[in-house]
Amino acid sequence: MTRRQLSEAAMRAAERCIPELAARSGREAYRQALAATGGVMVKTSRGLLVERRADGSSRVIKTLPPGKRVKIGTVLFKRAKPSDNAV
Repeated sequence: MTRRQLSEAAMRAAERCIPELAARSGREAYRQALAATGGVMVKTSRGLLVERRADGSSRVIKTLPPGKRVKIGTVLFKRAKPSDNAV
């Protein structure tokens, strides 16, 4: 297979398509997941945990607590909880 070098302009044009391709791929993955799970998915939407079905219907499962805003670049660590079985 021969490799062809792209010009800078051609590379920039191709890169401009990436967000649209990613969005389209995400929507397609969502549709495939609905089909694979028998038409039910659980996802978050506007602070709610929602069950969505392939037929377009949805049901609110519960209201979620507000998220915490963090600055870009902040590193978060998960602390180990003390074990109830500690000796």
